[in-house]
Amino acid sequence: MQRGQESLDAVKVRTLPVQVAAHLTRRIVRGDFEDGRAPSELDISREFGVSRVVARETLKILASLDIVDVAQGRRVVVRPRAEWDYLSPLLIEWLPEEIVGELLQELDQMRVLLEPELAAMAAASITDETLNRLRDELDRMAALEGDPDAYLEVDHEFHMEICRAADNRILDRIMYSARWLGTASRRITNEAPAALRKATADHAEIYEALLARDPARARAAMRKHLSNNSALLAEKKQQTKRAARRR
Repeated sequence: MQRGQESLDAVKVRTLPVQVAAHLTRRIVRGDFEDGRAPSELDISREFGVSRVVARETLKILASLDIVDVAQGRRVVVRPRAEWDYLSPLLIEWLPEEIVGELLQELDQMRVLLEPELAAMAAASITDETLNRLRDELDRMAALEGDPDAYLEVDHEFHMEICRAADNRILDRIMYSARWLGTASRRITNEAPAALRKATADHAEIYEALLARDPARARAAMRKHLSNNSALLAEKKQQTKRAARRR
């Protein structure tokens, strides 16, 4: 079953609150509800044939993702889309492909702003222990170029190791919170021909700059790596547009 095409019957079979919340989110994205109103607890209970407890939990899920506000008097209001919790893996799973693509572009912008400076900060204070871990991860990446899923995990840990070496807890939490989008982004960039081999070479340049404890060089190496990723994401966006025109 394709994203966003889950049928009402399927939702009724699986009456877990998360399934109902997924269905309602997709309807909200499509603009099915007028005047910014979303179904109330009673509406959900009646439409999906679920208990009031399930309906209440459904609204709690939607509210936790900042999709709705449950106002006084049980009136449920859809929040502006710009305020939704786009770092939640649940919400990412429920959104249509074109919106996820937009979010990945925005994530790329965030990474370009933050990660070169994180690399520079790390280069100024990195320990031998951290360098040893990065060397091990780099060796694992080279060995895993034929296994994209396993490579992805090591790639993520390499970047988080650098983030931790920068020793800024706020930036660390920002990067960690975006890990689900980061995984989705890496899956796209890893699809390109020879992408993993090129990524390993990029990571090796970053590592060498950190080993030299050269902030300017580390910043430039990280910026080069992210620029390569940006180009791959832009190409994927164009492919998606061309595919949509052919439908």
